[in-house]
Amino acid sequence: MTQRGRAGARPGGRQDGRRGQQETRSTPVAPRIDLTAARAKLRALVEPVVTAAGYDLEDLTLTRAGRRFVVRVLVDTDGGVGLDDVAIVSREISAVLDAADESGGELLAGEYQLEVGSPGVDRPLTEPRHWRRNTGRLVAVNGLTGRVLRTDDTGVTLDVDGAEREVAWADLGTGKVQIEFKRLDEADFGDEDDDTDEEADEIEDEGEGEE
Repeated sequence: MTQRGRAGARPGGRQDGRRGQQETRSTPVAPRIDLTAARAKLRALVEPVVTAAGYDLEDLTLTRAGRRFVVRVLVDTDGGVGLDDVAIVSREISAVLDAADESGGELLAGEYQLEVGSPGVDRPLTEPRHWRRNTGRLVAVNGLTGRVLRTDDTGVTLDVDGAEREVAWADLGTGKVQIEFKRLDEADFGDEDDDTDEEADEIEDEGEGEE
């Protein structure tokens, strides 16, 4: 996840910002704003930028943290999102928010922090693309626990106790990825221990021959 802060003082204690500036604020608390309305405006600006960069906007939240606002943006794509991808998207979003401020359409009166990242495995599976991106994983949905085998235009095919079960999108509820821990007796530790034992036996045999 990458973070970007904005701060700076305007005449009269208003805040604007540029990357890397230190916060200086004359008012004791952040101005009151309608967070729901501000979030909708932010999404209208951010989503086209994320889409143009080749990603899906999975979530955008706006919260207040003390005297500043926190804008959290989650993006994803079929190939997964790496640190370089996050940095690129973060720069693109920052540029759009700066442009909105400079044009007089400031969305957040005061300091804000931008955080961009990708969803974790605990993200609920609600869209077809979520299921597609979790092919091969064990999931729980509608009282069932099965492995996602494939997806298509009609729904999802799960492996439930060795049997395939097709579930239509219309009948599919919110899924949740199940964390799997490999059994100890199935773990592959390699042949390092065996090689060490063989080397020890050879050394012991050599020692006996010298006596």
